[in-house]
Amino acid sequence: MKDNGSGLSAWGLTMMALGTVVGGSFFLGSAIAIRAAGPSVVISYFLGGGLVYLILFALSEMTVADADPGSFRTFSQRAFGPAVGFVVGWVYWTGLVLAMSSEATAVALFFRVWFPKISLPFLGSIIIVSITLLNLLGAERLSKLESGLAAIKLFSIIGFIVLAIALITGVMPNTSAVGIGVLKKEALFPRGISGIAGSMLIVMFTYAGFEIIGLAASETANPYRVVPRAITYTVLGLVGLYTLAITLLLPLIPTNSLTEEVSPFVAALQSRGVSWAAGAINIVLVTAILSTMLAATFGLGRMIRSLADEGCAPSWVKDKNDVPYKGIIFSGIAMLLALAMSFLLPKKIYIFLVSSGGFSLLFTYLIILATHYKFRKCQGCPPKGKCQLFGYPYTSWIAIIFLIAIIGSMPLIPGQGAGLVAGLSLVVFYYICYLLSKT
Repeated sequence: MKDNGSGLSAWGLTMMALGTVVGGSFFLGSAIAIRAAGPSVVISYFLGGGLVYLILFALSEMTVADADPGSFRTFSQRAFGPAVGFVVGWVYWTGLVLAMSSEATAVALFFRVWFPKISLPFLGSIIIVSITLLNLLGAERLSKLESGLAAIKLFSIIGFIVLAIALITGVMPNTSAVGIGVLKKEALFPRGISGIAGSMLIVMFTYAGFEIIGLAASETANPYRVVPRAITYTVLGLVGLYTLAITLLLPLIPTNSLTEEVSPFVAALQSRGVSWAAGAINIVLVTAILSTMLAATFGLGRMIRSLADEGCAPSWVKDKNDVPYKGIIFSGIAMLLALAMSFLLPKKIYIFLVSSGGFSLLFTYLIILATHYKFRKCQGCPPKGKCQLFGYPYTSWIAIIFLIAIIGSMPLIPGQGAGLVAGLSLVVFYYICYLLSKT
């Protein structure tokens, strides 16, 4: 289904994907990955980009063959049976709802600086309600809004790149050229291969959200033409901007001085006397998180509709309109409940629940690759076969092993051990729910 009109273009789909991907995890969370791997974090971003490329083209082959609104959930159900489709759909939806409620709290904290007399729960609720209402406008209108917000984020990265080049080359007024700066004293692999391995989880989080391309494919007029182009634009844009920005950051500030409390880009520019950039990047951070929430809610609404159509969700959320109004509203209410939990539950329990969000995404990517492997094995190349994953089946196995290794490394990252346990608990919980629904 697609909204009235011509549907999403390759550019609109790309901006939707970039709107989901480029968020607080890159502008703020990338500090953890940089600190873990040192200058070799650039290798981590290239490896992460390569993995995204493989996952996206695996998803693209199946999407071009059938642009089903349920995307990877529907494909996995056909490949492995209804239990897998049920579990992956609900695990993905739940993880994203919990993650977005946490993002709403983060944005509310930023707004609290400007509106100190308004309570955090109220601010967070207003943000979630606003994001939900905007999603009711439909895919085409939302993509125009996302394009604007995504453009702000992309131009801010480009702006940092320009400033960094000016500082490194000495073009910046009243400053001397930094050159290779602190890299003179930095070891390329300060923690060896384990540093790169330890950074990969966070790096993958900075790329997370690209699967929106599959969920939005049914909103395009010509998936066969639009989806492959959107994937190429998305991967090249992300890998190019991410690696260039991180590479230019490295000469400006010692990697071991970075913390997750301050954006590494703000810290780098402040260390070189460009303090005015802090306020600007904080505004970009708010824009980035709001943009991510908009695009994520778009995907949540489509996922619920797919689950309801298969009898895997309450019948009252079924919706035959082009825009899945009931699924969007249901997801918005769920985010409000998750936000309430953040203030009512003991902090440790809530953090345990929210930490399942990262696992949910990695679990989804693993299912996408396994589903594609079986899809190609059973059906061969997709119709019109131009959108093919190169090197199959070897690249499929490499990507699957790589993802399993990243998931297995979660306990090695401070705070992520709970994420693995919470994520696995979520899988078991929804499998039990599936069994109970069939009795």
